[in-house]
Amino acid sequence: MTIASDIPTFCQGIQYFGKELPEFEKYGKQAAIGQGKSAIDSPTDPAAVYQTILAADALRYLILQVTASKASGHPGGFASIAEGIAALVMLGYKNIITEVGHHAPGFYSNMFLDRSLEKMGIKTVEQLRERFREMHGLLGHLSGYIPGLLNPAGPLGQGQHFAMAGAKLHPDVLFPVTIGDGGLGEPYIMSSFGHFHTAYPEVTNFLPILVWNGYSQEHHSMVSTKPNEEMIEYWQGNGFQEIILVNAKDYDDANQPGEYVDSSQFSWQKRMEFTQGVLEATDRAAKSALGGKLTVLIVKQLKGAGVHAKGSKSHNLYGYHTLDNEDIIAALKNLALPPEAWQLVRTNFERAAGGPACDRVVTEKEFPIPDLGELPLDEFAVKGDKKVATTAMGELIAHVGKKDPNFILSNADGNAASGINNVNIALKIVHPTVDDLYFQAPIGQVYEPLSEDACAGLAAGLALFGARTLWCSYESFAINGLPIWQTVTQAMAELRHPTPSTITLFTAGALEQGRNGWTHQRPEIENYFAAMMRNGNIFPLFPCDANSIQACYEWALATKNKGITITASKSPLPVLTTFEQTRQALHDGGIVLHETEGKKKVVFAVIGDMVLIPVLDAANHLENEGIGVRVVSIISPRRLYRPGDVAWDTVSEPDSHFLEDEEFDRIFGGDALIGVTGGASGMLEPIMLRSSVKRDTFAWRRGETASSAGQVMEFNNLTAEALAKRATELVG
Repeated sequence: MTIASDIPTFCQGIQYFGKELPEFEKYGKQAAIGQGKSAIDSPTDPAAVYQTILAADALRYLILQVTASKASGHPGGFASIAEGIAALVMLGYKNIITEVGHHAPGFYSNMFLDRSLEKMGIKTVEQLRERFREMHGLLGHLSGYIPGLLNPAGPLGQGQHFAMAGAKLHPDVLFPVTIGDGGLGEPYIMSSFGHFHTAYPEVTNFLPILVWNGYSQEHHSMVSTKPNEEMIEYWQGNGFQEIILVNAKDYDDANQPGEYVDSSQFSWQKRMEFTQGVLEATDRAAKSALGGKLTVLIVKQLKGAGVHAKGSKSHNLYGYHTLDNEDIIAALKNLALPPEAWQLVRTNFERAAGGPACDRVVTEKEFPIPDLGELPLDEFAVKGDKKVATTAMGELIAHVGKKDPNFILSNADGNAASGINNVNIALKIVHPTVDDLYFQAPIGQVYEPLSEDACAGLAAGLALFGARTLWCSYESFAINGLPIWQTVTQAMAELRHPTPSTITLFTAGALEQGRNGWTHQRPEIENYFAAMMRNGNIFPLFPCDANSIQACYEWALATKNKGITITASKSPLPVLTTFEQTRQALHDGGIVLHETEGKKKVVFAVIGDMVLIPVLDAANHLENEGIGVRVVSIISPRRLYRPGDVAWDTVSEPDSHFLEDEEFDRIFGGDALIGVTGGASGMLEPIMLRSSVKRDTFAWRRGETASSAGQVMEFNNLTAEALAKRATELVG
């Protein structure tokens, strides 16, 4: 053991230090990344190879000690790619993304070694241990809240979206993305790569790195039985032009059984050979990706390499895996480095890429976006001709795309089907086949993969990285893209700088999908957003007409770090409001569309556009009976919560405005209140929570094949007769 006075300050908290390493005097005299440099000189330089081994073991040591300090977390997966991450850093690449949230402790260790975590006040290993998996610290799965890390990571099958978004916005920067072989079974990964490359063949500066370690979370991975040749053919069959495979088995001199082996068990010479192989492969893959070839790097090494267990047994720690556990102690002692080796690793990591990742990676500063100028708003006459709301919004979308070359609109079902073919005409569907009939061109801003995940993923990923986007979907199918969209909105809530809000347009609601039947009638998704409203930065908007939708999009474009959903019909509907009325409703939550006096007052709080038809008809019935009616169109239900209901003060770019009690009573006060929505009832919660009068709700129940929107509403009891009858009952 080295005496305490020789231990670098950042090492405080390291449990075990190792003795002198073999050949340290030969290869560890000075840092392989020289003063004033940002990368090693050559991947074949023995000193660089040697110090990459030290870096890999330092990462393994940190992830095991940090997770064991809480007997919680996931060390095994990252351990099998430690040489790969160390190689990227030594070669000067720090814009590293992952699809695997379970690799979080490894990524935190990486950011600790290059001093990025000092921005969080984490300067020593002791502090790293203290803050791991604690509130306002290093959460269990990756988040963009952590300095130097580019993307959140939790659900599998998401990371590639961020890599492709970064590559599109920053053509000269490499974006490696680690992908676990357990997650490779997700269909989204390859399909999203495939469509993106077809649409943007010139954008190849993202580099998938397959962590092929043979195991997933609790069993062998589903690709563990593939021969090497078959894995190579798999990537080739999905359009990859350069497939580079490094197999630890080829270097094994410890006679380990099976196809997956642990390089930490090799002799030192074979460790040098394997690590040089990883360095050379990484260097070649990076240059290939930056040079215009769709490239993948595959590192095949046993899960849990170097740590306390192997295979899926290494995936996560259990309550007994404390720092006093024999397996943990043995692994830490085996990985232990002397203090001088720790200092060498620290020096290399903080020099790599020109400095700590928190100062270098692209997501650490606001991405510049062009000014949109004056939006071409077209205010239609109230109670004039019927208008299609989505088409009116399409004119604004086209303007945004023409002013902002980085803007994209993504849509799996097609813009024409959503009433916004005017966007296709103006911005073109990006496609290798030129066809004027379908408004296709190789250079376009409309991105149309069939996968909702790919649509939502690229649009949301680009927004998180700083660009304006719009994800458009049929309401019934949007659920397939929501996991990535929700991940991004959560990341935006904790991002340290402003970024454009991630905006969606959900069309073809259940009420106008009669002939298609229940397969296209799934407005339950609105309950998803209703729950998310309490997060603090989520704003579902329900414009009531073609003027209203323009004002909603105008507002959304001016916001930052929010998730905004705009839900509207693609059918021609009456124009009921002016721009100013919706602007007021965006501030107050809703707008009074219709009011009459009578012996009693019934208030209809309505979410949606088409469902206003039976409500206004019901108002006529009630007025004929001498009952006064107030019809309120709810544009932004989030405004109608009480401040204490919503975590608005916990998010970046907080919005603290909620409708005050006096104003709420003015708008919704009466003798009876009926909440009405053509979607899910959860969206009415803010009104029902605050109202103290007799009240009821009318909402979506289930789908059925029907000949008209009216028949769908009738099936769901959303009729003027039913509404008027219940209102009469409530007022006695």
